[in-house]
Amino acid sequence: MNDKKKNVFISHYSKDDKHVEKLKTLLSKAGYTLRNSSIDSTKENNASNPDYVKSLLRPGIKWAGTTIVLIGPKTHTRDWVNWEIKKSNIEGNNIVGVYVNGAAGSDLPEEFNKYGDALVGWETGRIIDAIEGRGDNFENTDGTPREKYFSDPRSNC
Repeated sequence: MNDKKKNVFISHYSKDDKHVEKLKTLLSKAGYTLRNSSIDSTKENNASNPDYVKSLLRPGIKWAGTTIVLIGPKTHTRDWVNWEIKKSNIEGNNIVGVYVNGAAGSDLPEEFNKYGDALVGWETGRIIDAIEGRGDNFENTDGTPREKYFSDPRSNC
């Protein structure tokens, strides 16, 4: 199997950090190497000044062609996740939501409702298709279709 490298920014709630490595492992079994530019447990940062944190996040979002938003039960409550999604949209990134295991019934972040390109469950093939921009599936955690909150295609200003 060919190894495919993909530059991504993985937006997530810090309490869901363990799912970042699980996602990378899941996709590595299918020949995908995710090069993640976000801040996670492998490169923690204790900065608290919002402007400084944004200065750390901006280059990683810009560098990545795809932003993966890990959707868990509390993701929708995180201001930073919404900021990362909004910034990803400004940069023109493909924005893919992936439900983490145990996320059934989870609400979506407000900015994902506006700018998300695809939303899939924790299934390798669907995640890869979404990352590669094949289709614009919006699904519930069980794989059944879900309506997009905003159905108009997004555009960058």
